[in-house]
Amino acid sequence: MEAGTLVEWRIKPGDAVTRGQVVAVVETQKGAIDVEIWDSGIVDRLVARPGAKIPVGEVLALLRGDGKTAAPPATTPSAIAPTAVTAPVPSAAQSAADRQKISPSARRLAQELGVDLATVQAQTADGVISRADIERAAATAKPAAVAPAAGDWRAQMRKAIAAAMARAKREIPHYYLATDIDVTPLLAWLAAENAKRSVVERLLPAVPLMKAVALALREVPELNGFWIDGAFRPSSAVHLGMAIAMRGGGLVAPAIHDADRKTCDELMAALRDLITRVRGGRLRSSEMADPTVTLTSLGEQGVAQVFGVIYPPQVAIVGLGRIRERPWVTAGTVAVRQVLTASLAADHRVSDGHRGALFLAALDRLLQAPETLAEKA
Repeated sequence: MEAGTLVEWRIKPGDAVTRGQVVAVVETQKGAIDVEIWDSGIVDRLVARPGAKIPVGEVLALLRGDGKTAAPPATTPSAIAPTAVTAPVPSAAQSAADRQKISPSARRLAQELGVDLATVQAQTADGVISRADIERAAATAKPAAVAPAAGDWRAQMRKAIAAAMARAKREIPHYYLATDIDVTPLLAWLAAENAKRSVVERLLPAVPLMKAVALALREVPELNGFWIDGAFRPSSAVHLGMAIAMRGGGLVAPAIHDADRKTCDELMAALRDLITRVRGGRLRSSEMADPTVTLTSLGEQGVAQVFGVIYPPQVAIVGLGRIRERPWVTAGTVAVRQVLTASLAADHRVSDGHRGALFLAALDRLLQAPETLAEKA
C-alpha cells in the first residue's frame, strides 16, 4: 500500500501511552488496522486529522518522553513538522461522519451501497453503527453518490495483492518441495482428545498442524525470518502468519505470535480470535507486520496440494492440502491411511533443497507423536 486513511484517534494530547498500546485506527486496502505505538511517553500533539489519507511513513502524532516538556513548534524538525501532513478540510457532513462510532466493515458497506454516514443512526445502546444499520439506511433512503476516488475496495485489494505477489516472483528465487505425511496417528489422538472436551473446547485439526510447523521451524531457522537490504535476518521468535480468507474476497496473513511456545488450547483460542477479527475487519498493526513465515491451508476447499508464493520480506511459506484416504505401505503391509500433502516454497538466497527437506522431515516426525504437541515447548 502507498497510503491509508486515518479513521479515528484513541488518544489525545497529554495522554500517557505505553509500547504496544492501540492509539489509532487506519483503514487500509485490506481493512481497518489497529495501530500500535512502539515507544512509551506522553502524546505531545496529534498531527493527522481523522478522515485524511496519509502516505506510508508519514507522521501521525508527536510523542515526548515521560516528564519532558513539549518542544516549541519552531524547533520541530521538518521531517516531523505538522505541515508535513496535508489533510483536506472536511465538510460538516464528513466531520459528523468521522465522529460517529462505526465498525470498519459497516463503513466499507456504506461505501459500497452509497450510504451517507451522516444520515445513519445506530440502533444499539452502545451507539456503534452496524452493518444492519447501513442496510436499513440503504433500503429507506436515497443513496449518496460514491466518490470515484473511493473505487471498489475489492479491486483495490486485488491490486495490492497482485503488486506484492508480482514483486515476490520477480525478486525471490523460489524452490519448491512437497511430501506426503501419514496423519492417521494425529487424527486418532485428536478424536480421543476432543471426546474429553465440551463442544466449545474442541480442537480443529489445523491446531496441532500449526504447532508442528512452528516447532519444525526451530530446527531449520533459515526458513524463519526476513530478507532485508540484501541479507537474511533470522528471527528468534516464530510468529506464524495464518492465511485467512476475508468476507467478500481477498486474503490476509496476520501473525499468531510465538506459535512454537503456545499450547494447543492457546493456539485454538488465538486462531478463533484472529478469524473473528479478520472477518470483522479489525486487526492490529503488529499482527500484519510481525509474521516471520506464512502457513496456508486450502484443504477445506478440497485442494490436495498447495504451492504458495513467498510474501516478502519473508523467506518461506508452508502449504497444507486436504487430508484424504490413501493406500499406504506400513511394515510391508498395505493399509488405508489418512494422508496429508505438505509443501514448502523457500528463498534459494537463504536456504537450499537439503535444508528444506530437513524441515519437511521434522514436520513428519513431529506429527507422528501428536501427544507431544499439546503442551508448551
